[in-house]
Amino acid sequence: MSRYIVKKILLVIPVLIGISLITFILLNVVPGDPVTLMMKEHVKPDVIERVRQQMNLDDPAYIRFFRFLWGAVQGDFGVSYKLKRPVADLLFDAFPNTLKLAVSAAVVSWIIGIPAGIFSAVKRNSFVDNIFMGFSLLGVSIPVFWAGLLFQYIFSLKLGLLPVSGFTSFKHLVMPSIVLGWSSAGTIARLTRSNLLEVMRNDYIRTARAKGNADIRVIVKHALKNSMLPVVTVMALQVAGLLSGAVITESVFGIPGIGRIAVNAIQNRDMPLLQGSVIFTTFIVILGNLVADILYSFIDPRIKYN
Repeated sequence: MSRYIVKKILLVIPVLIGISLITFILLNVVPGDPVTLMMKEHVKPDVIERVRQQMNLDDPAYIRFFRFLWGAVQGDFGVSYKLKRPVADLLFDAFPNTLKLAVSAAVVSWIIGIPAGIFSAVKRNSFVDNIFMGFSLLGVSIPVFWAGLLFQYIFSLKLGLLPVSGFTSFKHLVMPSIVLGWSSAGTIARLTRSNLLEVMRNDYIRTARAKGNADIRVIVKHALKNSMLPVVTVMALQVAGLLSGAVITESVFGIPGIGRIAVNAIQNRDMPLLQGSVIFTTFIVILGNLVADILYSFIDPRIKYN
């Protein structure tokens, strides 16, 4: 197991370098100049050129890339062009907010998705199954921004139960967590249902039922554990995805997280901030994959990593 983990960690290095290179190339290909955006209009060209020299933006592209890469190895992602603060500080300030949102949304999706999938499998092709699967399909199909605006209209403007935006109390966390978790719950529910139905066709399940065990005992003790491997993969990747990609939810609800930082960096062509955000979120996704692989061996002892 330890050799497998070390190998996975070593593979992270070329992946991060490749992602950094792609991001750097795209930022340099897209039209627009960060200095012009910062200085606004009606600024003399010589002033813009002087600022470009001060920010080392007049250096060749490959020198700027390797300078960023060398700093990133040391934990220094540079200074934000727009905010004039170290990128690492901005990311670490925003990460707790994204972490709270991602964990809360993941818990909501698991609380909704796993029981819905189990009940749908047990009551296959029944009215209950149709209700749960329809609700799950609705969560997957509705765009997150539309669901967020709908929730804001109903629970904030009409009912006055929850705040519209912000992130200063538990009430501010409830609505975005449900909106983001609902979109993920549908995937969990459908995957749990399909895998559970497949496992329940096996001979050992029929044997357990023939011994007189109750259906709920057979499902919980025998079927559910063996059907959870694909679900665990999706759950781990969902947490990583939520940590790295809750961009729309953070924008709709005004949450100062990693996703909102990345959006602002794109708008301002803030290359150090965007590159730091991309590398940080890429590392989170890779870490989620590694956690899923490790959980496999605990769920199913037959899986061994050499």
